[in-house]
Amino acid sequence: MKKSAVVIFPGRGTYGKDELGYLTRHHTDKAAFIKGVDDWRERQDRETVSALDNAKTYSAAKHASSINASALIYTCALADFAAINRDEFDIAAVCGNSLGWYLTLAGAGAVNPVNAIRLVDTMGALMETQGKGGQLIYPFVGEDWRESRANLKAISDAIHAGRTEGQAYLSIRLGGMAVLAGDDAGMAAMERVLPQAEGRYPFRLARHAAFHTPLLSHVSDAAFNTLEPEIFQSPNLPMIDGRGAIWSPHASDLGALYNYTFGHQIIETYDFSKSIEVAVKEFAPDKLILAGPGATLGAPIAQELIRHEWLGLSSKADFSAMQKEDPFLIAMGRADQRALAV
Repeated sequence: MKKSAVVIFPGRGTYGKDELGYLTRHHTDKAAFIKGVDDWRERQDRETVSALDNAKTYSAAKHASSINASALIYTCALADFAAINRDEFDIAAVCGNSLGWYLTLAGAGAVNPVNAIRLVDTMGALMETQGKGGQLIYPFVGEDWRESRANLKAISDAIHAGRTEGQAYLSIRLGGMAVLAGDDAGMAAMERVLPQAEGRYPFRLARHAAFHTPLLSHVSDAAFNTLEPEIFQSPNLPMIDGRGAIWSPHASDLGALYNYTFGHQIIETYDFSKSIEVAVKEFAPDKLILAGPGATLGAPIAQELIRHEWLGLSSKADFSAMQKEDPFLIAMGRADQRALAV
């Protein structure tokens, strides 16, 4: 009997040094799909994903830039999605984090492959050339992955300080992590106010603009002016967006989908936590499958499961024990779990 699964697509920052060669290692059978992406990139006078993935060494300046990372992660993630064993799994729904919303649209068929790489590459280029401000990460939770009132207060205080001196926002609710964003003054104020946590937070994300905040309203305007409503079509699978709203096959308003994707989704908080809550509570999947590259979303997903005590989980230790015995979350970017999905 098939298992039901919700597939989760990753965001920016998931193609790191360890992911170099991901397409070569896992997707030599996806040559036609990869060539389609490469052909698009060549027509835009951009380095192909094949060349980037096959580079001898990883370069943060090159591989982590928005214009390259977006296309790389799209290609790896959608190839992973195609590799999921459909004899083993029924895909109940799809969702993603930030950039992962564009990948969700592609995976669900709400944009066709030609328009999918055009969408991803266009938005990557706009963020690269017009992005403003920055992002940092700070935990909502303690080291046991349980919600921390002290951390919640610290985050609230930091946003208040950032707004006193500049602009500051909650950019992404990422499981047990808050992604905060602001202009230069707002970022500096938040970093100054936030107490050190776990020896590494607050942690500023390199090469990230103030995604999902009003600071990028000009990028939203540019997206509307560059990408037309006709690129969208009815999805084949239910999609969960960055508010927790479900877009169903044959029942989605494509005009509203266009407006959400290039409006709210760019300038308002992306609630990845809510999308995971909706995924498990509305679809009750047997498994969650996290597409690669990388597996950095594993911890935020686990933290959200713990917050809702899903499957009786109440701590990091509980989650780790479950994953060792019978993984509920299958991360395709992990060698020890990939075989469970393909």
